[in-house]
Amino acid sequence: MSNPNSQPSTLSPAHSAPGAPAPYRGRLAPSPTGHLHLGHARTFWLAADRARAAGGTLFLRNDDLDAIRFRLDFVAAMLEDLRWLGFTWTEPIINQSERLPLYRAALAQLHAAGAIFPCTRTRRDVLDALGAPHEGAAPAPDDEPIYPPQFRPPADAPLPPLSDALAVNWRLRVPDGETLTFHDNSLGPQSATAGRDFGDFLVWRKDGVPSYQLACAVDDADLRITEVVRGADLVKSTFRQLLIFRALGVPAPQFFHAPLMLDAAGVRLAKRHDALSLRTLREQGKTPDAIIDAF
Repeated sequence: MSNPNSQPSTLSPAHSAPGAPAPYRGRLAPSPTGHLHLGHARTFWLAADRARAAGGTLFLRNDDLDAIRFRLDFVAAMLEDLRWLGFTWTEPIINQSERLPLYRAALAQLHAAGAIFPCTRTRRDVLDALGAPHEGAAPAPDDEPIYPPQFRPPADAPLPPLSDALAVNWRLRVPDGETLTFHDNSLGPQSATAGRDFGDFLVWRKDGVPSYQLACAVDDADLRITEVVRGADLVKSTFRQLLIFRALGVPAPQFFHAPLMLDAAGVRLAKRHDALSLRTLREQGKTPDAIIDAF
């Protein structure tokens, strides 16, 4: 098997024997910005179970690009909690922070194809144009506001050289009015219309790192992931990533979006739910079997 940390200069479509299905390759992709909770554990268990049932391979990707919230102690806790629950994966662990050359190469491909444009507008600019309230918290990956069409440069506007402009935001230009579809292995048929359900979205941030959408799509393509198992809150992100796969000329994986776990008030679990973190449940004497049985 090839090294999962290989970093080719460009992404190329994977080839398999004619008529032969690709071996199952799945992944876990926790972010070390807090302690894992029951919702993470259930989604990861589904991912591991589907890989195991298919006799496939499971990778662990450490999504450690969030320099503000990333903490090494969360990485250590994440690995300890996953192993305590009984997870195993193919080594080595894939650290996104070590893969920046791969993301830059993908950005260069998008730039060469004219699929992206530089963006100097702030989040406040976008929300003002949409007449939306100014939210204090950073949006989740799936909550990016629709980029106002009037802010988009003309399609034939020359792009600045990428080497001179890595320190600005870059957005992928979506095909307005095109309806994208995919079959979700959990939720069934899914569709969304570009320009209405989501707009031009970030692929590169001015702090010099890829957006969630670009890094996730590039990693899944490079690792030849055949099925992405993740929470249902990321369905809209899938449409954005499908456009990235298409622009890069690589096949998209299949998707399985798992229902979200809710707390007693009906609110989806998040890392702020310390009472339902795996770490807290361990300290309370819960066993891995008891947690897994609750799924």
